[in-house]
Amino acid sequence: MTGGRIARQRYTGWVLVAVAGGYLIWFLKVRLFSAGLPIEKKEWLQFAGMLVCLMLGTANVRMAAAREQKTKKAEESDKKSA
Repeated sequence: MTGGRIARQRYTGWVLVAVAGGYLIWFLKVRLFSAGLPIEKKEWLQFAGMLVCLMLGTANVRMAAAREQKTKKAEESDKKSA
C-alpha cells in the first residue's frame, strides 16, 4: 500500500511542477517581456499562486523521495534483524 501512495504523491508533485512551470514560463514570455496591455492585479495574483503551486509540487516530490528512502532503510533493517 505504501508504494502506491508514494507513487501518487510523486506523480501529483510532478503535475503541480509541470503546470505551474508552464504557466510561469508563458507569463514571463508573453505577458511580462512583450509589449501589450498592462498586467492587472488578477494576473499578478495568478502568478503568485503558481509560484506557490511550484513550491508545493517541489515539496511533494521531495517528501515522496524521503519517504521512499525511509521505507527502504526500514525494510533493510528488518531483513538484517530477521
